[in-house]
Amino acid sequence: MRGYQADTRSRSEHIRKIFSIQELLKDTDGTEAAPVLKRRLKEMKGKVPSEEIDMVEKWEKERKKYLGKTFTYTVRDKKIEVPLVQDSLSGLPIPRISLPAFTDPGDLYAWLRKENVPGRFPYTAGVFPFKRRWEEPKRQFAGEGSPERTNRRFHYLCRNDDAKRLSTAFDSVTLYGEDPHEEPDIFGKIGESGVSICTLDDMKKLYAGFDLCAPSTSVSMTINGPAPIMTAMFFNTAIDQQVDRFKEEKGRLPNRKEREEIRSWVLKNVRGTVQADILKEDQGQNTCIFSTEFALKMMGDIQEYFIEHEVNNFYSVSISGYHIAEAGANPISQLAFTLANGFTYVEYYLSRGMKIDDFAGNFSFFFSSGMDPEYSVIGRVARRIWAIAMRDLYGANELSQRLKYHIQTSGRSLHSMEIQFNDIRTTLQALTALEDNCNSLHTNSYDEAITTPTEESVRRAMAIQLIINREFGPSINENKLQGSFFIDWLTDAVEEAVLKEFERISDRKGVLGAMEMQYQRSKIQEESLYYEELKHTGRLPIIGVNTFENPNATGEDHPGGCIPLTRATPEEKMGQLTNLRKFQALHAKEAPAALEKLKKVALQGGNIFAELMETVRVASLGQITRALYEVGGKYRRNM
Repeated sequence: MRGYQADTRSRSEHIRKIFSIQELLKDTDGTEAAPVLKRRLKEMKGKVPSEEIDMVEKWEKERKKYLGKTFTYTVRDKKIEVPLVQDSLSGLPIPRISLPAFTDPGDLYAWLRKENVPGRFPYTAGVFPFKRRWEEPKRQFAGEGSPERTNRRFHYLCRNDDAKRLSTAFDSVTLYGEDPHEEPDIFGKIGESGVSICTLDDMKKLYAGFDLCAPSTSVSMTINGPAPIMTAMFFNTAIDQQVDRFKEEKGRLPNRKEREEIRSWVLKNVRGTVQADILKEDQGQNTCIFSTEFALKMMGDIQEYFIEHEVNNFYSVSISGYHIAEAGANPISQLAFTLANGFTYVEYYLSRGMKIDDFAGNFSFFFSSGMDPEYSVIGRVARRIWAIAMRDLYGANELSQRLKYHIQTSGRSLHSMEIQFNDIRTTLQALTALEDNCNSLHTNSYDEAITTPTEESVRRAMAIQLIINREFGPSINENKLQGSFFIDWLTDAVEEAVLKEFERISDRKGVLGAMEMQYQRSKIQEESLYYEELKHTGRLPIIGVNTFENPNATGEDHPGGCIPLTRATPEEKMGQLTNLRKFQALHAKEAPAALEKLKKVALQGGNIFAELMETVRVASLGQITRALYEVGGKYRRNM
């Protein structure tokens, strides 16, 4: 990265001189000075690759493409035509993309290398040329109680939306790979702060009524330890949907060949993301269940399966900084740790013989948006670092260079005091994320400081995004951050801070070596303690919490004074137990053999995920987890 930036600075000076000499030659051609200038021009051109000079010379042609009425570009062989301007209520034609007014070729070259227009390397301003006006970036997180209850919430969140973007929260029983049980420490957590899913039947209920293979449907699952098992359940749900459709249309079940054709088509078309980021779990969260080595092996198996079956529309991992931030990390540490984890997965997959362009397109990222200034450029810095490294270090193609990420407003910034102020914080964080061209966004509900959101609070949270995107006039323009002196400085400053953190990780033998020393966790804890100290001493002002406090903020009549807590009902908990036992009884003869076969595949070094695609049809989550413990080991934190 530093070499790239140094080259940009030196070449911009050379290009400035090259174009100055060319201008001089126009006026001095045929004079005694001309031969000297030509020699000097040849000398200067030898210091800059010809394609870099061409980039500057071709800019005028590129610029004119943005001056017409429409712009046409191609995504996945599909031509997309978009309008370039939109009239304000006052009649001004507001451009969707604003262009620089540089007259100096050196300045233009530096801008093209560091910024460029959205959709162009190094993708600082965004990985696509334009935002999708026909598809909101809204992706609201949901999960509570039974699969049926969460399904109703999904339909509520997507009501009247052409694009169905679902994001799934699982309860802690599911996150730890367990089945529901009467034991008090398990029973009390069934369906709390997430949905309870333990069988393929549960998964089918969860997404009932959604066509999982429709181009407009995309499902995200926030789960890590048991991610391979849940992904296999999800894929089987999508496959069975299409089998059921075949039966309705043909009046019969598909034969073996037809079923394989359905399976192949589903895998090529299903869209979504599974988090599956085991490195982040060790560093910032705590839902590791298998040994790190075994968990990485299963991640690699998923990706190899994706390559073999051409699963190109589903992200095999969501490399997540959000939970690192929620654990207490500042935005620079969040970004540095997340990108470092991403490069670690790249190196691991390459070590297994996979080619960079066969898997990097299946990577997605997940960041937090908070109140710190660095959050304004977290996407810009991430995209630039990733693109340059992918192209110049790994020789990856354009698809692999494009870092796509989901963002969620900060849960840590939600406070139970003056709870109604949380929507103000969320609005600012959402605006920051959208102006930085995030690819999808979840806006937190104001009452999440206390409970699982109600329909009323979720509706307000969704309205925040919709008002910014549809009512807020400046949102017509899609590259507002470009050209700001402060944003330019902040982007470079955050980038350099991230590179310094990379060096500290490298000094500890990389991400895995740093994890053994507890480096990431220790740093997150130190930064969390620093934040809490500033908050509690009042040096970091938080309105309504440690300053501008309401002396009358007590009693049930005060906003937020009496908010009912959302909990799974005893009936829902017992229902999950009953459904689990019915599933296990139905498959009592098949499950033992399937689990033994799964263990055998794992012990022989075969593809565990390929076998899980069969196992989940007859075994529950807890049964599969226990079988894999026997061959892969349980997680134990290094001390």
